[in-house]
Amino acid sequence: MHSYRTRPRPDQESAWDYPRPPLVQEAPHRVEVVFEGETIASSTHALRVLETGHAPTYYIPLEDVRTGVLTPSPRLSYCEFKGEARYFHVTVDGKRPEEAAWAYARPAEGYDVLAGHVAFYPGLMDRCLVGHEVASAQPGRFHGGWVTSDVVGPFISEAGTDS
Repeated sequence: MHSYRTRPRPDQESAWDYPRPPLVQEAPHRVEVVFEGETIASSTHALRVLETGHAPTYYIPLEDVRTGVLTPSPRLSYCEFKGEARYFHVTVDGKRPEEAAWAYARPAEGYDVLAGHVAFYPGLMDRCLVGHEVASAQPGRFHGGWVTSDVVGPFISEAGTDS
């Protein structure tokens, strides 16, 4: 363990103990996304992706996202593990953060369970909750991790990390 890494308490996880390639697992708590004061997604069937040095990223089933809030963006990106991601604008009451969510329509082999799910950047929403805790955004615009008190870093893109 490098000296800059925070030692987790027994009730915490270290992002540096997460695997690479990433692990997908069921989220242990309800996950909610609030934008413009409205809950636009709420699920007890979310998935979380755990990857070395990253805060967990939560993927919510599309059927648990309010209809009409997601508009496809032309932007695409590629993850060496999960495959090609498509981005979405989120629109509520005329407010629209650009490319505030993304999904893998046809995930790479081994990540098939992510099909039909969407992830949100917590820093672009009013609140993202894991259980009753409001998550903060993982540092950096590229990473979509949700930082909660049960996960310690530092996280990729934070001062003192290698990336």
